[in-house]
Amino acid sequence: MKTAYFAGGCFWCITPFFKMTKGVLSVSAGYAGGDEENPTYQLVKSQKTRHRETIAVVYDEALVTFSELFEIFLAGVDPFDGEGQFIDRGHSYTLAVYYTEEEEKLSAHRMIKALETETMRTVYIALEPFKAFYPAEEEHQDYYLKNPEAFEQELRDSGRKKT
Repeated sequence: MKTAYFAGGCFWCITPFFKMTKGVLSVSAGYAGGDEENPTYQLVKSQKTRHRETIAVVYDEALVTFSELFEIFLAGVDPFDGEGQFIDRGHSYTLAVYYTEEEEKLSAHRMIKALETETMRTVYIALEPFKAFYPAEEEHQDYYLKNPEAFEQELRDSGRKKT
């Protein structure tokens, strides 16, 4: 089993894309990228840390590759927005891949460059070495299952889902 770490703006919004993927064993919402230990949702959301809302995707690489996971990540975000995602603004909502091995970094880099070449636009996805992942508070885990109506409203309000 391996773990991939993706910061895709609101962690509630990108979790379902991965949960439905064959070979993905679990998806946890949390925080990565900053130096503060055990950050809270309120601190991260208020931009008081350098963490980003991040998901940890545990997967079986015999069933799904890192590149396939990166494609899923790209499908759920706006890679051309360097200031956040949709209505969520600030560093904690910017895009990143926290790589745990050089091959992940190289794979993501190749795919980013291909997207830039194809679209003739700058892609704003940071590629950073993994330092630590801090799980978010329980109410943020599987938010879309625990609060389906509020989750659907978040998708519409954010612009991620067109009505």
